[in-house]
Amino acid sequence: MCVRLKKDTFVAMKVCYPLVFAAVWLLSLLPLRVLYVLSDVLRLLVFHVVRYRRAVVHDNLCRSFPDRTAEEIARIEKDFYAWFCDYMVETVKLCTISEREMRRRMRFTGVADMVHDLERGHRLFAFIFLAHYGNWEWVSSLTAYIQEVNPQVTGGQIYHPLRSKVADRLFLYMRSRFRGVNIPMKETLRYVLRQRQAGRPTIIGFIADQNPKWNSIHHWTDFLHRKTPVFTGTEKIGKSVDALIYYAHVVRIRRGYYECRITRLTDDVRQYRDFDVTDRYFRLLEQSIQAQPAIWLWTHKRWKRTYEEFLERQRQAE
Repeated sequence: MCVRLKKDTFVAMKVCYPLVFAAVWLLSLLPLRVLYVLSDVLRLLVFHVVRYRRAVVHDNLCRSFPDRTAEEIARIEKDFYAWFCDYMVETVKLCTISEREMRRRMRFTGVADMVHDLERGHRLFAFIFLAHYGNWEWVSSLTAYIQEVNPQVTGGQIYHPLRSKVADRLFLYMRSRFRGVNIPMKETLRYVLRQRQAGRPTIIGFIADQNPKWNSIHHWTDFLHRKTPVFTGTEKIGKSVDALIYYAHVVRIRRGYYECRITRLTDDVRQYRDFDVTDRYFRLLEQSIQAQPAIWLWTHKRWKRTYEEFLERQRQAE
């Protein structure tokens, strides 16, 4: 079995990956205006023909916005699929987009303040709460802005390795194009401790709106009208290394143009009770989603683990 797995991995990386990379690279050479035409065609297929996770999206929207009318829900749903297909072609474009073009389309505010906060406070770490909101792949260009202020500061993002080795390697390539370090989720603490030992100032983005597995659930919060299990690692690791904590609010200005506004979330994370900072992040994320509901990842089965089932599992484990 091990020999078979190694052989499959070898074939995937030596044969499949070069072909997939070449195809994506060539497609990404097209101007975005052409890629958006492809996005429009893709939207028709995804929304009307394939009906990709339509039931999941509709249920998520109805439960998250109980005060919205059926017409409003339908409009958000259509807008979401239009943006979702744009996100896909924008991610393809990430393969070859120039830094100059990326800076024009993905603007950041608050970066200099964040870097100066590190310098003034003599801190080594700043952690940024992110979400699957707006084009989070383009947010990986943040390191270029950070190092423009101070080239000695390392920038990076936590990522969850994909099951497909080919897709995983492709995304790692794209996410590192603007000098950001990709840190596997399970290696987060080890990486942070290495950076601390080396005395390297580091800014790390944490996409914290994912769905934890049962054995990783330590806290539930109220989010979009439902009890929601959440990751608490950003706050926990932040307290262990006295990190500065920030929130990244993404705004879609218009098609193909975003702004990421980075604001300080806490003055001293260690002064807060456990989970308070995590709860504050989800309050801010909820406000962001309310402002532009169509650009959050509604296809994600965010609430497949319920609080009732969690309590039942605890009861059975006693």
